[in-house]
Amino acid sequence: MRNLNCLFGPIQVTRWLYESMDGLKLPSLFPLERALGIVAGVATPALADLVARLSVDFTQRQVLETLRRQNHVTWGAQTLRAVARAMAEGIAPHQHAAHLQMLLGWLKQAAESVGPVRFALAVGRDGLMLPIRGKETYKEGATATVSVFDRRGKRLGTIYLGQMPEPGQETLSNELTRLLRDVLAQWQGALPRLTYITDAGFHPRDYFENVLSRMPNPRCPTQYLMWEWTVDYYHACGYISKLAEAIFGPGREAHSWATKMRRWLKDKPGGIHRVLRGAGALRTIRGLLGTDKEYDSAYSFLHKHARYMDFAGRRRLRLPIGSGVTEAACKTVFSQRFKCSGMKWDVAGGSVILALRVAVLSKTWATVRDAMFASYQIALPPTPSPNCDTPLTIAA
Repeated sequence: MRNLNCLFGPIQVTRWLYESMDGLKLPSLFPLERALGIVAGVATPALADLVARLSVDFTQRQVLETLRRQNHVTWGAQTLRAVARAMAEGIAPHQHAAHLQMLLGWLKQAAESVGPVRFALAVGRDGLMLPIRGKETYKEGATATVSVFDRRGKRLGTIYLGQMPEPGQETLSNELTRLLRDVLAQWQGALPRLTYITDAGFHPRDYFENVLSRMPNPRCPTQYLMWEWTVDYYHACGYISKLAEAIFGPGREAHSWATKMRRWLKDKPGGIHRVLRGAGALRTIRGLLGTDKEYDSAYSFLHKHARYMDFAGRRRLRLPIGSGVTEAACKTVFSQRFKCSGMKWDVAGGSVILALRVAVLSKTWATVRDAMFASYQIALPPTPSPNCDTPLTIAA
């Protein structure tokens, strides 16, 4: 006899234990429990699915209260965590295949679309600071996005990845690299335009220089894929504003000049070089109201990354010039769930919620959930019958 919970409340299940009798010390087995897909020993698949989806958006207290009020299920925090963890671990082996399936479908749709430009595969990554239990300061979590754009520049869909704080962000980098290599290796049509849009932080820049720019072409391993890096337009605009304040000082004159330079940067061919020449001329003619350090810092950033700021060219190709999709991912993947008032997380517990959350946001939840429960099914050997010509009817 086993106490379980389903969508309608507590139930009891009677099942038989099968155990090894030959001294091999093999683990015991409850075939009925396995066949039913019982999660963490306490929840039916339907209830576990509900718990996982609720945990994506609501706090632990809210989930427990919802289960008690709507499903007559009275659990403690430990049981809830065990079910959520079991669901996260169960879907993990199937997530990569689901991501591939979604991206290949979008690529097919994009390749068949009608428009003036080449369809594109766009990648971004970013980080944000998270409150971690036991740490005096916030630590950086990371997120990545992989999007497909059709021949008119319309985004067809996005896959989201996420990782709790980790030195070097190696896990996220490996997961993203594996996904990109596999989807480009399995894609049979013309290669899409490959674009990478991020700010110029250490981890995004390091990933481009050491991974993307050295990624072999799956159709010609002796050649590298042509990834194009675009520094986020809005990030560059922030440095233009700093440059303006260093020249004019805070005020209307700085705001007016910065507005004009941002328009040049976005719309004019070679816009970044126009901005740099204009700033240099103003410094020579009128000097600085700010400090040399402020001017040099902003100017150096823009000059160093000038070759990644061809925003007018990117717009002609109907490619994104801002990392808005990835910035939004920081909000939807992390901030809305992980940075509510008073929250602190440990890495293991946060990873559980994160795994469930990216599956829902990437629209792969139904696929990975069904694959998880399908893997629980046991293929039973056929039972010999004295009359093999007589079909046997099996009761449901």
